[in-house]
Amino acid sequence: MLQRVVVLSNGSIKIFAGSTGKVFAERMCKYLGIELGRADVMRFSDGNIFVRAGETVRDKDVYLVQPIGMHPNDEFVEILFWMDAFKRASADSVTAIMPYFSYAKGDKKDEPRVSIRARVCAESIELAGADRVVTMDLHSPQIQGFFKKPVDHLFAMPVLCEYIRTLSLDNLVVVSPDAGFAKQAHKFAAELGASVAIGDKTRSGHDERAKVLELIGDVQGKNALIVDDFSISAGTLVDLVRVLKERGAQRIDACLTHLMLTEEGVRRLEESPIERVIGTDSVDNPYLAHSTKIKLVSVAPLFAEAIQCIHSRESMSPLFTKVPDKVFQSSVL
Repeated sequence: MLQRVVVLSNGSIKIFAGSTGKVFAERMCKYLGIELGRADVMRFSDGNIFVRAGETVRDKDVYLVQPIGMHPNDEFVEILFWMDAFKRASADSVTAIMPYFSYAKGDKKDEPRVSIRARVCAESIELAGADRVVTMDLHSPQIQGFFKKPVDHLFAMPVLCEYIRTLSLDNLVVVSPDAGFAKQAHKFAAELGASVAIGDKTRSGHDERAKVLELIGDVQGKNALIVDDFSISAGTLVDLVRVLKERGAQRIDACLTHLMLTEEGVRRLEESPIERVIGTDSVDNPYLAHSTKIKLVSVAPLFAEAIQCIHSRESMSPLFTKVPDKVFQSSVL
């Protein structure tokens, strides 16, 4: 098989980082063997944000790395300013790299007098100048339809599954916390050769508290792997661990794409019977640093590969199912 070779040192590509995307962008640049673009972000005492590229971007393909994560409102507005700055500086194309898109949770009008927040964000990012968006594991995949410009929707599952295999867990059951993530749980199970169990949870309001009412599937005597796209308070996760233990599960691990955990959420995990929580570095979360149960796997190399595909105008489809060995070797932090 011929190996794809992409030359990125010709200066036509520039990767810049927003205020909360620098670590992720640096990992991408290290993988690609290029320098991170010089950039300045200033916050004034009244809360205003100022952005400035520190080098020319005229006729360049520009990639701006900034998750909408721990500080969603500031990060979203900053993306808008960056898109506008690059376009006004005559960049040939501008791509917004959002490893996590927080407002993906606001995907529908399910009650009177509410905003479809994801659509508002999508339209604003495009109007500000984005020619393309690259993101990962959207809470609602149909959000891609809110954009008129191309959206590349990556999946963390191939990288996470490669890491899970290194744990050599036998007699494994993949557990979805609710029916909404069941389809993705079946994909994890198929990849890992495991069975599936599905939780039944209820949420009474717009808060982050949900309660697991029932569990569908056999977990007796098995090692359980809970899979989900994100967690904030860890309430559902810890409640599901309780139910799994009551049903006779042995070792319990969790696999989450986006670790949006609060300080209280990390504390809940530390005090729970869960063995390990495996997640990605899609958001720069300071509360994870001192946890003994959280293991991060970087998806920056996966995004770097995606940039190579975009830049060389090649198909990105192979990244959806199997990551190259080089990507996984660079992913383990």
